[in-house]
Parts: sequence; C-alpha cells; structure tokens
Amino acid sequence: MAKPQILLVNDMAGYGKVATAAMLPILSYMGYSTYNLPTALVSNTLDYGKFSILDTTNYIRSVFPVWKTLGFSFNAIATGFIASETQAQLIAAYCREQASQGVAIFVDPIMGDEGKLYNGVTESTIQSMREMVGVANLTYPNLTEACFLTATPYPANGMSEEEGYGLVDRMRQLGAKSVLITSATIDGQPAVIGFNDKTGDHFTLHYSVIPVRFPGTGDIFSAVLIGHLLNNESLEQSTRSAMDIVYKLIDLNKENKDKFRGIPIENYLSLL
Repeated sequence: MAKPQILLVNDMAGYGKVATAAMLPILSYMGYSTYNLPTALVSNTLDYGKFSILDTTNYIRSVFPVWKTLGFSFNAIATGFIASETQAQLIAAYCREQASQGVAIFVDPIMGDEGKLYNGVTESTIQSMREMVGVANLTYPNLTEACFLTATPYPANGMSEEEGYGLVDRMRQLGAKSVLITSATIDGQPAVIGFNDKTGDHFTLHYSVIPVRFPGTGDIFSAVLIGHLLNNESLEQSTRSAMDIVYKLIDLNKENKDKFRGIPIENYLSLL
C-alpha cells in the first residue's frame, strides 16, 4: 500500500535547519512522499538578529489554481509559519476544501513563545490562525500560542492539570478535533497536554528539560508526530515518540558551538 503524500506549508530558511528544511528530510526518511509550499523565503534563522524575508503570498495565490487544473492531491497537509493575514485566508480556504475531501489537516500555529508574540504578529494574525485551527484534525500550539488563540491570560507559574485541560477544551471550541499544547507546566512539571478526538480522552505526558535552546525543535517534533500518526499510531504514542526524539537530539547536540543553525537533522535520521 502506498504511503500517504504530505504537503508541507511552511517557510524555507536558506541557512538553518528549521521549518521545511527540518521537516522534509524527516518525513522523506520515514518513507512519505513529501511536497512543499513555502510561505516565505528566509535568509537564515531569525536568532542571528539580521535576516531577509520574502513573503510568497502572490506565489501561493497562483499555485492553487495550477494544482487544481493538474489534479494534484495529498493525503495530509501540515501548516506552520504563515506570513500574513491574506496568506492565512488563502491557505485556510485551500485546507477547508481539501478537508472536505478527507485530507488530514495538521496545524502548528506558530506565533510566539514564553508568554510573548514574535515580532510582527498582530491581532489580525491571531484571528487568521484561529481560522487555520478551525479546519484542523490536529493542532499543536505551545502554551503561549494557546493562550493568545483563546484569549487566556498566560499562566507564568504553571497550571493544575484541570486548568490545562480547560485550556485544551477552549482550543477545541475553535474547531480543532484533536489538540496538543506543548511547553506547558502542569503541577510543577514540564508537560505536553492534549485531547484525543478518536478516544474522547484528555492526557498529560511529562518530560525532562535540557536547558539549551535550538530553533527548529518544534518542527522536528511536528514531523515525527505526523509521521507516526500517519502510520496509524495513537495520538498519545505518536506524541511520546516525538518528545523522545527531540530530547535525544537536543542531548546529542547540546555542545554545538553555533546553536542558531538548528540541529543538523540529516546526521541523525537513523534514530527515527
């Protein structure tokens, strides 16, 4: 049986293993036919402080009619960084149309971290991301993004499990079927919390933190998660596999001199 075909809708960095550059090798190695639609071309990871970004909205607008004419289709679409409100509307409309034909939609609503929005993210961006989440089979914001999407105050001191599940349910009210919230602190411990639409259950998966920051670890998490889910593994199993791989890769690379480049994923594909 042919493996599912996946479309990655995310930015493409010229220098650094993040977004499409991190996800594509992982999903290809896992045996999936992987295609991409860049939402922006970025000179390098933003951590360097100087960068150049080309917004590809006009290009995207011209791509969908061509693909439609040629009859191209996918089994799954994974969305990440969205460069503008107009772009979000175009992509959400395409995802909604594809979802109605049974395509699985995975949405990583990339907007911020550690209680703050990234530069350039506005209220209209948040509203556009709510649209994207509304068409998702699964969305996996971090805690910051989940708070902004649901207009919930950011819990800097963590949450109880009950409060965490309340936030997950507010994400579900936006229209997503299954939800994960990453980078949460639940009862004093780092955790990923979620709701599995297939079983109707909430769950909490704790993890240990390595105090090192790499850009692109969220994209690695996303790719491994999707790869396992499309292999018919449960949401809980797939999430744990993704968490374990990210931990292992950070641990193996924690002494790297230039962490802004991200993790050189091609060196570690055999770990998948």
